[in-house]
Amino acid sequence: MAKRERVCPVAAFQKMISGKYKLRIVWDLKNGARRYSEIRSGLLRGAASSSPEIAPRVLSRELKALASMGLIERKDYGVVPPKVEYKLTRKGKSFVPVVAAIRKWGDRHLMAPDLPQTSFAVAAE
Repeated sequence: MAKRERVCPVAAFQKMISGKYKLRIVWDLKNGARRYSEIRSGLLRGAASSSPEIAPRVLSRELKALASMGLIERKDYGVVPPKVEYKLTRKGKSFVPVVAAIRKWGDRHLMAPDLPQTSFAVAAE
């Protein structure tokens, strides 16, 4: 019988969410399916003024990573012009309360008047 290696859940979680936009994509999909352009515009709305552009390659990489982790699913309608939608899976939906808790913590601790606001800008919900 092979010995199962024990992985620290905190380290595994950190690896799972590493990347610039993963948490924000999950948050953006909490209310239902979105197309690539809708996800991109949602991320641009919440972007800090120093990074107003999201490279398509970066966003595509983040979406593929979330899909490979089983947090989102990609549905290609196979029509012309192309129509592709992304939505949360059951596992992804179970992750939304975690992101909500992070957002609540950020509202409490990162939006203090003495902190620079531009580095923590997030689209209001």
